[in-house]
Amino acid sequence: MIAATYTQNGEFAVQEIPKPEISADELLLRVQAASICGTDVKIIRNGHRKLANNQRIVLGHEFIGTIEKVGTNVSQFSVGTRVGVAPNAGCGHCDGCIRGQSNYCDDFTAFGIDRDGAHASLVKIPAQFIRQGNVISLPDSLSDQAAALLEPLSCVVNGATVARLSCGDSVLIYGAGPMGLLHTMLARNSGAALLIAIDPQQDRLERAVELGCDLAINPTSENVLERVMDETGGRGVDVVITACPIPSVQTEAISLLAPFGRLCLFGGLPKGSQAVPLDTNRIHYKNLLITGSTGGSVRDYHAAIELVARQRIDVTQVISDVFTLDELEKGYQVALNGASGKVAFVNSHESPVTENK
Repeated sequence: MIAATYTQNGEFAVQEIPKPEISADELLLRVQAASICGTDVKIIRNGHRKLANNQRIVLGHEFIGTIEKVGTNVSQFSVGTRVGVAPNAGCGHCDGCIRGQSNYCDDFTAFGIDRDGAHASLVKIPAQFIRQGNVISLPDSLSDQAAALLEPLSCVVNGATVARLSCGDSVLIYGAGPMGLLHTMLARNSGAALLIAIDPQQDRLERAVELGCDLAINPTSENVLERVMDETGGRGVDVVITACPIPSVQTEAISLLAPFGRLCLFGGLPKGSQAVPLDTNRIHYKNLLITGSTGGSVRDYHAAIELVARQRIDVTQVISDVFTLDELEKGYQVALNGASGKVAFVNSHESPVTENK
């Protein structure tokens, strides 16, 4: 079968690989839809700490599929069931796992990170993922394309939770890429009273306004601090979410917070970035909360299903390009060249939509 693969020594390829075989405790999934994450692009460019030297993996951790084969010891699933898969599984006994947040497990394993992912027609689901509840049956009301974006939305749910986002908050989001736009839609759905987007790309700002932002600021042409303070009467905003990997943004974000404000460092910084200077006196005297988030838990994944299935959030609004799974190379070329939104793949039996939203 054709798969998008990466080797830790820096080799990305779309190539033929053997179809996976499963044991009695595993599932075989036929991929119905998948999408490319910024992490997939970062792995291709920078590698990943969990990959061994010369280890080859199939990329892709945002996916859903139909069960093709069930191991003889697996009783809770049957052939033909459509499922989503929360892609991170933990050790089961550390603090993160005990809290139900295996995405914070130091010894986590994940599809497309250190084990074969779903940018192929078939993917093997190990027993660990079945046992920990990562395999979740999907309602019929979810389209395949929407379901493929449940995983990134679960990460956004995690970010909003740790930022304690609540009804009536003023919320500022740095970055109007796919993740920033998902944050926009979730914040609007959560009752944000004022929603501000910041991005240097004008087309992204326009999209953010279409999806619910009240104010869009281009930092290349406006002073962000002056504009935010003018809009908030000098108070600042209740919540800032940094959905971009820029160190200077993290420093600037603290100056935009109102008293008792919360900052979620959602986007990680590139490898080798210098430590970010923080105004700790401002944190102290304004009683600010600085937190971060990474990935999403199984519980966050369930929340994402509810939000999308009940049509509270239309995640397909962040998809810019759709290809069939036979067109993996084309899809990755678009993503590596800086796609305007999410690049998604669908089973070749479906009709892809290739125009931008």
